Amino acid sequence: MNWGKSIVLAFVLFALFIGSLVVVCLRQDIALVTTNYYDQELHYQQQLDRMTNAEQLKEKPLVQVVNGALEVQFSRLPEIEQGELELFRPSDAKLDRRYTIASISHVQRIALEGVQGGMYKAKLRWRMDGKDYYLERVIYL
Repeated sequence: MNWGKSIVLAFVLFALFIGSLVVVCLRQDIALVTTNYYDQELHYQQQLDRMTNAEQLKEKPLVQVVNGALEVQFSRLPEIEQGELELFRPSDAKLDRRYTIASISHVQRIALEGVQGGMYKAKLRWRMDGKDYYLERVIYL
């Protein structure tokens, strides 16, 4: 084999390598943390205020997994005007779940049937006494 054929073969192999890289990259699922990232960034000061309000509480809500169910314990739970618990899965947005917090008693249990195991961020948002609050905890199912 002479030098000309070797150079052409090297270019063909390099082109095949680059082509296969392009195909692999195009098939990757690239999921952002949220679809409306820029809108949330503009309102981040409000989020900081919610987090500060939650940190100033003497007693904070407790979010934990107990006997295969997600449990939210908070002595002031009946005082909540509205609330939402989001289970955020950083690795796959399709596995995210949202639940409404009802102010029935001091403990609310949420069944986890159909929720895939793994690491989640439990994002608890609620409104109480005219103020908004936000608390985030990492949980493992």
